[in-house]
Amino acid sequence: MHNGDAIVAACDQLAAISADEGQLTRCYLTPEHARANAQLAHWMQGAGMQTWQDGAGNQWGRLEGSDPSLPALVLGSHSDSVINAGRFDGPLGVLLAIGVVARLNAAHQRPARTVEVVAFADEEGTRFGTALLGSRAVAGTWDSAWWDIVGRDGVTLRQAFVDFGLDPERVEEAARTPESIAGYLEAHIEQGPVLEAERRSLGVVSAIAGARRFVITIRGEAGHAGTTPLALRRDALCGAAEAIVAIETLARAAGIVATVGSLETFPGAVNVIPGEVRMTLDIRAERDEDRDRVLDAIRESCDRVGEGRGLAWHWQETHSAPAVACSPRLVEALTRAIDTTLGTDSGAVMRLASGAGHDGMAMADICDIGMLFVRCDRGISHHPDESVQARDVDDALNAMSRAVSALVA
Repeated sequence: MHNGDAIVAACDQLAAISADEGQLTRCYLTPEHARANAQLAHWMQGAGMQTWQDGAGNQWGRLEGSDPSLPALVLGSHSDSVINAGRFDGPLGVLLAIGVVARLNAAHQRPARTVEVVAFADEEGTRFGTALLGSRAVAGTWDSAWWDIVGRDGVTLRQAFVDFGLDPERVEEAARTPESIAGYLEAHIEQGPVLEAERRSLGVVSAIAGARRFVITIRGEAGHAGTTPLALRRDALCGAAEAIVAIETLARAAGIVATVGSLETFPGAVNVIPGEVRMTLDIRAERDEDRDRVLDAIRESCDRVGEGRGLAWHWQETHSAPAVACSPRLVEALTRAIDTTLGTDSGAVMRLASGAGHDGMAMADICDIGMLFVRCDRGISHHPDESVQARDVDDALNAMSRAVSALVA
């Protein structure tokens, strides 16, 4: 784990032990999860760490500092995946963290502050539909209502814990106190094309965007496609189309992102005017106030469309997560480390917000967080074509090592 080539190779190896007929899917509390934890523990031990699996199934490693009174600096990411995933979303950050500790240990310079590495067991929420289960357990925000969630395989979360060898009554033992953690640092592929477009190998995350999601039902009136004049129609699909264009226009003007990702029409026949439409809206921004201001404008625009076309709108919010700002202290530490690693010829270190969610959103409840982004090919993520360059991973390892060394000295 001492260079980019070794870390990329380890990502390949970790993917191989979870792949089924060439498809990588590693879900929470499955045999694939157990195999990944065992392999990661082996690598952590090779880097000089003591290892354990906590009460929520997260895999940990610890390099003891010389001053046990100091809170630990935690490095890591997640080990789970989406269905038919790529190799680097999550595992790259875990393996970079192990690489940083391996370098510290090889230098025979015991840091003053303890360094811990964590592979969070469930960031994606693929099996049970609720994301960040691993990091929420560590942050002490586990919700007992989750025990009755039925996963995609028909098994409850409680039963999955038992089948995995965990005790549901001891999940709270995974929780850490704010006094025990000095900060959380995560390296992650960007999952977007910005760094590549700017020809940068690395960037520093300024914040993790806050997201809100809705199912919007638009009700008009179905009718015969051949006999109802256009002027007398209450076409729900035409109203949806007008709203979708307004959503894009308003979000673009405000510099945020908003997406209509799903659209269903009813009754859905070629010769019937759509009387009802259901569509989803996902809206995200680095600042909650910017997101909510645009959301208000979208609602007003939809209301105008409804009034003009005789349509009724029903909004159901299905998800809400606040934006999380990265710690200025950790942002600055990563910025200095990248600047030193890449040199002044590379230009000013790029700072950008993360539009995707990360475990740092949960960890921010108990400690400062910081994130480093690594360029990925064409911004592709959550797909088997996900790819990084070994030289970029080398840059990330060097920068993370510098930042951590400065923070734990």
